[in-house]
Amino acid sequence: MIDIVYEDNYIIACIKPYGVPSQADKTYGVDMITMVKEYLYEKSESDEEPYVAVINRLDRPVAGIILFAKDESTAAKLSDMVQDREIQKFYQVVVQGYMEDAEGDLSDYLLHDKKKNITQVVTKGTKGAKYAELHYEVLDELDTDEGPISYLLVELKTGRHHQIRCQMAANGTPIWGDNKYNPGSKGAKGGPSPAKGGKKTKEQKEIGLYSTKMVFNHPVTGEEVFLHREPEGKAFEIMDQMDW
Repeated sequence: MIDIVYEDNYIIACIKPYGVPSQADKTYGVDMITMVKEYLYEKSESDEEPYVAVINRLDRPVAGIILFAKDESTAAKLSDMVQDREIQKFYQVVVQGYMEDAEGDLSDYLLHDKKKNITQVVTKGTKGAKYAELHYEVLDELDTDEGPISYLLVELKTGRHHQIRCQMAANGTPIWGDNKYNPGSKGAKGGPSPAKGGKKTKEQKEIGLYSTKMVFNHPVTGEEVFLHREPEGKAFEIMDQMDW
């Protein structure tokens, strides 16, 4: 049973659980596109397979709002809106360490290694590198037995592969639980990451990164669509328990 945030004749938004891929991959396990197709098929009187296109792919260990189009025309319009930065995407994030400023921007050039499925911060002008930008606001900070952690609201200005995970690690504040970009770290700011020479390890099923809000004008009706859901997961439970 999928957890629906919003649905009409053209689009559907639901919650992707931690550990579930956005679309089918080599693991051959359940994926969000298949789940949404099954839901639409069951509620439809047609024998045809429903059309479903994912608009904002979320990494496997990330949870939260994921948006789909129900037809090719809407999918194309939404894709253009993503390219033109007309869809605001917000994430709630728990990172290890303290941010330098209470609010600010991170701007980097990222290079994705498809073979290793890893993204690194590189210098401007590197062949294949793409500009990446995000804005963050610190919501809370806590000291724990494993070191300081910070609770952030992040607005994604560009949509690069593993962007928030890579940029936060390169900033010295890796995302809680993200051993793909911070192997072996126990919370200290400046821990190793692939962008700084860390070794690749088996990816966790859940990290402190949640797609919490999306705001955009409907591609067909033109009306504003506001999607919101508060995060769940171990990282956010830690913040709730410690913040008293």
